[in-house]
Order: sequence, then C-alpha cells, then structure tokens
Amino acid sequence: MNTLSDKKWLIVGLGNPGLQYERTRHNLGFMLVDLLARENQTQIKREECRSLIGRAEIAGRTAELVKPQTFMNLSGEAVSCLLKKDDRSVKALIVVTDDLALPVGTMRLRPKGSAGGHNGLKSIIACLGSDEFIRLRIGIQPVHPISNTKNFVLENFSKSETDDVEEVLRKCADAVQAVISDGVEKAMAKYN
Repeated sequence: MNTLSDKKWLIVGLGNPGLQYERTRHNLGFMLVDLLARENQTQIKREECRSLIGRAEIAGRTAELVKPQTFMNLSGEAVSCLLKKDDRSVKALIVVTDDLALPVGTMRLRPKGSAGGHNGLKSIIACLGSDEFIRLRIGIQPVHPISNTKNFVLENFSKSETDDVEEVLRKCADAVQAVISDGVEKAMAKYN
C-alpha cells in the first residue's frame, strides 16, 4: 500500500548557488534548509537531479533537505526530477521561497496557490503541471519603493533586517516541523 506515510518529505529551499548569493534576499529558501540541516546535524552535499540534498528526521519522519543548483528560474527542472522516485510525492513537498509582497520578518504557509510573480514557483508549477504543493513564503518586502526588483532580491539583507530574518527563519523551521507532524491546516492556524 502506497500512502503518504510511506513517502519521504521533500523540503525544497529555493535560491541561487554560489557564494555571491549566499546571504541575499532571494536565498531565504536555502537559508532555511541550511538551518534545518544544522539543527539535525546533517550536511547537504549528496548530488541528485541537479540538487544538493541532506537527510534529516523531522517530527519522526524522514525528510530530504533540498537546494536546487539550477538557479531560481529553473527550479522546476530539479523538483520534477526529484519527484520521479516512488518514495516521493508532491503531497509531501514543501517549497520555501522569498516573497516581495510580505514584510520582512513575516511568513505565510499555504497548501497550494499561484506563483504570485515568483519565477522559482512559476518554474515548479510549469514543470509539475500543478500548483497543488505546500509553499512557505518568507517576506522580503522593501521598506521604500525600489526601481529594480532584480537588483533588490539579489542584494544582501541590511544590518537592520538581520535580527528579523534570523527570527523568522526560526519560526519557519518550527512551521515546517508542524506541517510534518500535524498537517498543513493545523500548522497554518498556528503560524500564519
């Protein structure tokens, strides 16, 4: 019998590979996956489907922590490749990404939805042919109007944002655990 409880959770943090992008706003997904890896004393280094992967136990379940190495706009290629294995399912997929529409220090958990203008989510939805996967969005909304969105998302966080970012990443790690242990609806009620 092939049920959701037989599946490994895939926690896919979106970002761009390379040291120059490591602490940029667009790499919040990578930052959360790195935090989960540190908390679970695991390393994200196994290569599969143009991704780096680490394995962890979260809420008593096996979870694979994924950092696609395709660059943001091609994230769907890595995710669709990973989901081809029998022990993985889109129902046990959590995609973590930055969100320009949410203030810094906030997060939003959803069971499904549109790309909301995010190129990484657009790529995943296009490659999977579905928007029916859990997504955890982390706010990067600018305080002042910006003229160039691309430059903004590829900049490092300001010193004034650092504490808020660390705090929201901690909250997001707890939310991921809640999704796995209690389901997305209960986790949304607690963390949104």
